[in-house]
Amino acid sequence: MSVRVGQMAPNFEVQAYDRTKDGTPDQFPNVKLSDFAGKWVCLFFYPLDFTFVCPTELVAFNKAVPDFEDRNCVVLTASTDSVFSHKGWCDSHADLKGLKYLMLADMTRKMSAAYDVLDEDKSIAYRGIFLLDPKGIVRWLAIHDLGVGRNVSEVLRVLDALQTDKLCPCNWKPGDKTLN
Repeated sequence: MSVRVGQMAPNFEVQAYDRTKDGTPDQFPNVKLSDFAGKWVCLFFYPLDFTFVCPTELVAFNKAVPDFEDRNCVVLTASTDSVFSHKGWCDSHADLKGLKYLMLADMTRKMSAAYDVLDEDKSIAYRGIFLLDPKGIVRWLAIHDLGVGRNVSEVLRVLDALQTDKLCPCNWKPGDKTLN
């Protein structure tokens, strides 16, 4: 089944790495989508830890965490790596040491498959991104090729547009008029 805008997002339950609780018993929590009920969710998949484009995205989203929080939106990222790989990568990469959001470990590939981002031949996820509303409904999605990073400002612009709950014309940005 394909993920579609306007439909419920596929549920998931996976282990995560929480860098903010590094070194504590809570650093590897089990996480499910329902944990975020009542909040917007920005879920983005990336191919692999210890790669080149991926940290640029993780860092850009990390810098924007306060902007997402201002919009009642939780940022989550997922790859097919383990929580231990996530931790090792964050420990070894200076720009990832301050990561403020959960890194989901989709080792079974079920989550990536459910969100239609799994490259089955390579057993990794494409760069899929999903904005889910507080009821868990997919409101926006985009899937990028493996070598092309995303634009966090555009994700925030789309989130702002969705949160107006009005018709937003092409190139709309916060402060612009919506359509009646």
